[in-house]
Amino acid sequence: MLKSLAPIPVSREIPAVSIRDAVFPAPFASGLEYSPPARGAWNIVHTGMLIPESHQIFICARGCLRGVILTAAEMCAMDRMSWTAIDEQDFLGDGLERSVLEGCTHILQKMQKKPRCVLVFFSCVQLFAGVDIPALMEELKRRFPEVDFVDCYMHPTMRKSGLTPDQKMRVQLFDALRPLPIRPRTAAWIGNNLATAQNTESVDFLHAHNWELRDLPDCRTYDEYLKLAEAELLLTTLPAARPAGEILAERLNRMHLHLGLTYHPEEIRKNMTILAEALHAPAPDLEKEEAAAEKALAEAKKVLQGMPISIDYTATPRPAGLARLLVEKGFSVERLYLDAMVPEEEPHFRWLQANAPTIQILPTVHPFMRFAPRAKTALAIGQKAAYFDETPHFVNMIEGGGLYGFRGIAELAKLLIRAEQEKKAVEQTIRRKGLGCESCLL
Repeated sequence: MLKSLAPIPVSREIPAVSIRDAVFPAPFASGLEYSPPARGAWNIVHTGMLIPESHQIFICARGCLRGVILTAAEMCAMDRMSWTAIDEQDFLGDGLERSVLEGCTHILQKMQKKPRCVLVFFSCVQLFAGVDIPALMEELKRRFPEVDFVDCYMHPTMRKSGLTPDQKMRVQLFDALRPLPIRPRTAAWIGNNLATAQNTESVDFLHAHNWELRDLPDCRTYDEYLKLAEAELLLTTLPAARPAGEILAERLNRMHLHLGLTYHPEEIRKNMTILAEALHAPAPDLEKEEAAAEKALAEAKKVLQGMPISIDYTATPRPAGLARLLVEKGFSVERLYLDAMVPEEEPHFRWLQANAPTIQILPTVHPFMRFAPRAKTALAIGQKAAYFDETPHFVNMIEGGGLYGFRGIAELAKLLIRAEQEKKAVEQTIRRKGLGCESCLL
């Protein structure tokens, strides 16, 4: 056991900051990170499993394999995952290349029925060693021409520069799509882990103008997945999905619209105007939908009776925007749990600085967040907020929950009421990986 030879002063001061003093977009310095045990957010394994009839092969060190294998096991999908472990001797000569080619070949030859698509996950060691990944993928395609191969990445350095691992995974999720003749009046949501709610204004508007709408989470066969390439119009709503939509639109020569998830009425109406212009149709009147959202929020405010609210970034990529909406409607928002904000959040962040300056921003990855004081009486939106506040009153939601537009706001208001009235078992709920995925955990 290691023993300190000299006393080392350790500060356990929680790194919270009032929003009035916070710096946009990253209020906290980057350093040693802590991972709270809230596992509802999706990772690259969950996202890759969205492609029907696909198989994943991870090629990395045993320590890295542990997490991805456990993810597949927990979601009852071990039959869709294989792996090749890299050892020290693989760094000699062409060992890293052979681990890919011979590992994948051995795995596929043992299968009685070949998968339609194989996602080959490379790790940091192949990139650090300068492995020619495109050449390896071409050789795999030559050996198994009946299989679509997609290169995917589990690379920690991507977290600090360029596309994040989450963004890159959403891009590669559509790499197997090939150009197909356009199917007129067909649109596709791109880059969502969760299907967009069917009762949103945008979905109704598309259907009202005889547009067919497709979404990867709704695909049940590989052929349905491939037919996403028929879409005339590609739509994205999440910031993490935007690069996927832009890159796929350029490759397939399609129109792409980013109708960003938002909780601000003006931005919701602007999104619908952009969509209407693309469809060459008049913008819809959203007065009734906005009024219904206002009524739902007023009912939620009455039920909560000033109950403190915390919001975390896993519940929605727009925590500042959601906080602004709730503050404007008279709710008591006290805490935001986030480590950084997307550029679209800046105007709402500035509004909160001016109009709700006492809101506290707390990081989720700082090591001393293990010792953060628990609010206990708060209502949390998101699993990490529920964990840090130690409250059974929380909205169990990730990535906006598929809610969108004014109707999404109205549904969120109902979830706030339910969270206040019904207690959840925090530990049992947040320990399950990939909210919405099958889980073997009880």
